[in-house]
Amino acid sequence: MTEPPGEVVSHCYRHPHREALVRCTRCDRPICPDCMRPASVGFHCPDDVAREAKTVRAPRTSVGARLMQSPPYVTVTLIALNAVAYVWTGTRPGASLRDPTTPSSPDALFYKWQLFPPAIHDGHRYYELITSAFLHLSLLHILSNMLALAFIGPALEQLMGRWRFAAVYLLSGLGGSAFIYAFGAKLVVTAGASGAVFGLFGACLVLYRKLGLDLQYLIGIIALNFVFTFSVHGISKLGHIGGFITGLAAGLAVGGLPSVRTRVPTRIQASGLSVLAGVLVLLVGVRSATW
Repeated sequence: MTEPPGEVVSHCYRHPHREALVRCTRCDRPICPDCMRPASVGFHCPDDVAREAKTVRAPRTSVGARLMQSPPYVTVTLIALNAVAYVWTGTRPGASLRDPTTPSSPDALFYKWQLFPPAIHDGHRYYELITSAFLHLSLLHILSNMLALAFIGPALEQLMGRWRFAAVYLLSGLGGSAFIYAFGAKLVVTAGASGAVFGLFGACLVLYRKLGLDLQYLIGIIALNFVFTFSVHGISKLGHIGGFITGLAAGLAVGGLPSVRTRVPTRIQASGLSVLAGVLVLLVGVRSATW
């Protein structure tokens, strides 16, 4: 009569000299008490725990949560300034919210703030290069521009920071006005935030990787806006082109080339934006000198 075989004793796969009475519920390898990692069911070995940790991604913060952490104060302020300017000009004597323009009245607020090249050259009203970017010709005009600003502004502001975003917006508005003044017809009146908004599109094109945008989708949106620009009568083509080019340059100054993932030093950003502002001022100066 033979005796039943004795119990086979397993040893830990990491510590062969130690007995192991438990097996990993994932890979079924024997593990000693030092290698046991508690799991929802049974125990896991250290290798499986480490492998699982590499594959688990940290939960992504939603866009809304990120904006709550850093509210887009500059975007909201810009929208508010445009809205106040629209209501203010539209409620002046002789004007209306449906049509705030009063070109027949030189004393009207809209007339003093609009972009009119002879007024800049002869009257030295260079402030019109900026103030005209806060005026709008109709309710549809301001709604379309402010919706675009509300759509792309918060993400850009969060990425750039408030002062950089404000600088890019204002420089883009100035760039659109400078192109109109330098290359446009002398007697054409222009107003609107479209140049600044197109500048934000240009900045998005440079910073699309940092913003996490799909490049093909972004190019499609920009192309559609330019098709609209060149197909609809009465839209300032030079204003949109100038704003877009300025926004591209400002985006490069702030974020560097799209392929560069390292952060551009603050002094380089400030220098780049200052140089861009100088180029626009020079463009205006040359136009005034060669009028």
